[in-house]
Amino acid sequence: QVQLVESGGGLVQPGGSLRLSCAASGRTFSSDAMGWFRQAPGKEREFVAAISWSGGSTVYADSVKGRFTISRDNAKNTMYLQLNSLKLEDTAVYYCNAPGTYSRYTYYPGGYWGQGTQVTVSS
Repeated sequence: QVQLVESGGGLVQPGGSLRLSCAASGRTFSSDAMGWFRQAPGKEREFVAAISWSGGSTVYADSVKGRFTISRDNAKNTMYLQLNSLKLEDTAVYYCNAPGTYSRYTYYPGGYWGQGTQVTVSS
């Protein structure tokens, strides 16, 4: 059974940091692009960041560019999202996705989603 499991969410003050992880099991995604999405209450799920299979290419939503960093460790079948300088509007459930298609800095999500991890930014 293929699973993506996110972890690392929590409650943080504005300006704080968190590191999210997405651990894959059941198959390897080392040859696939992977991505992060988020969904805030009352809003549609939106793209956050994606990374190529090698980690050599990344793309970010404008709203998080310069603050979030996506990375991956193929040996561990795990993807990460470092969230810095968090803002109130970053509050959402964060989901990882794979196997995606990554072409010309555009990420097309694949069929597997994690269950999500809650990030709450509040003072």
